[in-house]
Amino acid sequence: MKKVNRTLLKSFLALAALLLIVSIILFIPKQASSEPWVQTSGPYGGYIHCFAIDGKDIFVGTEGSGVFHSTNSGKSWNEVNSGLTSKNVYSLAISGTNIIAGTNGGVYISNNNGVSWELDNSDLKNTIVLSLATSGTNIFAGTSSGVFLSTDNGANWKAVNSGLSFISVNSMAICGTNIFAGTEDGGIFLSTNNGESWSPVNSGLTTTQINSIAVSGTTIFAGTYGGGVFASTNNGTNWDAVNSGLTNNHIYSIACSGSNIFAGTDDGVFLSTNNGTSWNAVTSGLTNKYIFSLAVNDKNIFAGTNGGGVFLSTDNGTSWRGVNSGLTNTHVGTITKRDTSIFAGTNGAGVFFSNNGGKSWKEINSGLTNPYVFSLAVSGTNIFAGTNGGGVFLSTDNGTSWREVSSGLTNKYVYSLAVSGTNIFAGTLGGGVFLSTNNGTSWSPVNSGLPNPNIGSLAVIDKNIFVGTFGNGVFLSNDNGTSWKEVNSGLTNTQIFSLATSGTNIYAGTPEDGVFLSTDNGTSWHSVNSGLTNPKIDCLAASDKTVFAGTYGGEVFISKNNGKGWRAENSGLENIDVYSFCINGSNIFAGTNGRGIWVR
Repeated sequence: MKKVNRTLLKSFLALAALLLIVSIILFIPKQASSEPWVQTSGPYGGYIHCFAIDGKDIFVGTEGSGVFHSTNSGKSWNEVNSGLTSKNVYSLAISGTNIIAGTNGGVYISNNNGVSWELDNSDLKNTIVLSLATSGTNIFAGTSSGVFLSTDNGANWKAVNSGLSFISVNSMAICGTNIFAGTEDGGIFLSTNNGESWSPVNSGLTTTQINSIAVSGTTIFAGTYGGGVFASTNNGTNWDAVNSGLTNNHIYSIACSGSNIFAGTDDGVFLSTNNGTSWNAVTSGLTNKYIFSLAVNDKNIFAGTNGGGVFLSTDNGTSWRGVNSGLTNTHVGTITKRDTSIFAGTNGAGVFFSNNGGKSWKEINSGLTNPYVFSLAVSGTNIFAGTNGGGVFLSTDNGTSWREVSSGLTNKYVYSLAVSGTNIFAGTLGGGVFLSTNNGTSWSPVNSGLPNPNIGSLAVIDKNIFVGTFGNGVFLSNDNGTSWKEVNSGLTNTQIFSLATSGTNIYAGTPEDGVFLSTDNGTSWHSVNSGLTNPKIDCLAASDKTVFAGTYGGEVFISKNNGKGWRAENSGLENIDVYSFCINGSNIFAGTNGRGIWVR
């Protein structure tokens, strides 16, 4: 037998091993790269705190989404936030070529029409700036810490609070050499020396919470919380209530256009054509009547709402229309689907619809008298919308029209909806669970054995109905709500913010302790948090073995193995709180806090 060359054999084996390793590497399936989240084109609307107008340039300050800019009377908007790291914008003003933005983190200045912003690094850097007023090169900032003055277009600031005993300044206005400051709980203060000293001017005021101040000629108007509108014709020495015809006394904003005075309330806009002597409601077309801000530009009147975006009137308030295209500042608390259609419920802008994966959205609010939609559910050709205080609405024509179906619903704060066969369940805040067996025509409370009336979530597996409560954990009914039993064994947190089901699995999301899983209809639960680095769960969605978790703090986690392991999937999502999910085919839609809907 020929002797084998050991050195050659070792070289051959080494080469074979290397080739084997290379072939294994080549044939290992590649892990799919993480798909980024992309913001869809809507829904539109949001929280509008303030306006600033310079010719054709209109700027709005929003809650959570910074500043938007329009050059065509609000027909379209563009986000202009480069460098603006504090996105809660409470006040805007224009001084020369500068735009000043008062935020929850100080003052930002743009000298290029909002293309970019720089944070003013003065004493105002970490201050909440609630109001702004300009006079020449002087800028006054009303803050949570009193009044500040800049005499050089915002380059430098100094505190000017002598005599100002109430330091939270909601509003400011300038009339000649007189500076007025409206405070949160101390009434109105006047300075006649550029803010060097202040004196209270509250004679005749019956309330001290001042939300807005406006000037029309020599008349000063003050909008108050609870006291309506007051007027002074002697620089605040005396004030008179001017509320005839004003059916709502919560005044959040005032704007003057010639002899017309507009007042924004939490029940729409009121107009006075005689210096406040009498008022008339002018609300036609306003689908959101909670008016945060008002502004005038020639014949255009702009109204900024609490969740519904911007409305425009060109006929002195006789009629209004929404002008929100591109204004994706909406809070989306619920998303559902029917076939390939996606429906989104917003906090203040009503319901929107998309049939092309979010590339475009259509507002579908005809008949929907409450735009704060917290829950949606689909049953056959019926779509149900649960609102914050307005009960349940039903659409039988794909959202083209809605009608209220709340008979017997003694609590109209409907935070969750679920469908089980022909039964519709509504979970309310304070009223427990209601059941309708006739498509919402009538409702009956079904709360026997349910100790907590605050229902945050509902879920269905076959004939089993689960409710998640705020404080008492999860309850189960297998007799259509006739009776409920507590199913909390293993739950270490009984604040249940969300429920999701897939097959026989039910998942519960809590605000502090992450996600729990039950595979035996709630008889027992166990924590499934491996890899879940943020345990503050706002919402859940499940499909087969895949589970999505949206968190408070702007992270989304995904599990491909029934929650046994999680990984963050946040690419592109910009640290936005996620309030709702909807799985539609291979797409997952996420409804966010103030940034519309995102998809991956």
